[in-house]
Amino acid sequence: MFVRACLCVFADVEIRIVVPTALTSVPSLLTTLAEFALVIFAIVVHEVAHGFVAYKCGDPTAKMSGRLTLNPLAHIDLFGTVLLPFMLVLMGGPSFGYAKPVPYNPNYLKDRRRDEILVALAGPASNILQAFLGALLLRLLNALAVAFGAAYNPLVMYYVSSLVIFYIQINVSLAVFNMLPIPPLDGSKLLLYFLGEKNRQKFYAIEPYCMIAVVGLMFFAPGFFSSIIGGISNIILGLLARII
Repeated sequence: MFVRACLCVFADVEIRIVVPTALTSVPSLLTTLAEFALVIFAIVVHEVAHGFVAYKCGDPTAKMSGRLTLNPLAHIDLFGTVLLPFMLVLMGGPSFGYAKPVPYNPNYLKDRRRDEILVALAGPASNILQAFLGALLLRLLNALAVAFGAAYNPLVMYYVSSLVIFYIQINVSLAVFNMLPIPPLDGSKLLLYFLGEKNRQKFYAIEPYCMIAVVGLMFFAPGFFSSIIGGISNIILGLLARII
């Protein structure tokens, strides 16, 4: 028995592949591990982007700490990079995670008020760039499927396309999640531009303790994140569809 698998992210970007039903039952563990690896890669690129922009803005801390590398071992946080996204993938919900924050000293920045925002925006911007590249790859896969027809391996195309779609979705979700104006997420750094020095110091003081609240909300109020992140992510995915 054959089933037509329609894999789509955008209204006009889709892969249609006919695959035997029996062949689509690849062990779920392999799929989960592949998705888990993509989550880690997206997170690592996010953190490297922070450090790279900080370095370009005058702060060598991340470079001297060996954090301007895509080697995941330099960035992994046991809970945030491994356990949290793995549990969320297994639960079938939106997958999020975080790595060890890239160290940087804002005192080195050339223009602290401006550059702190640039450093904060670098992470989410890297995720949007990854999503854009993934969308281009998905478009290419669609073109190959149309051009070569039966010449390609349908099973390989089916799973490669599925993983590309997941990669696009996780990067958009990570960008939206990190832009929420909740300390210590990147979006909260935008508030620093409007704060005086006294209030900035208060912000820095409470920031390290806020991640506990964020993780707590993710587990005990998942609807809050799903509704906000899902709605904004759909808008961004729609914009990506129009661009490509």
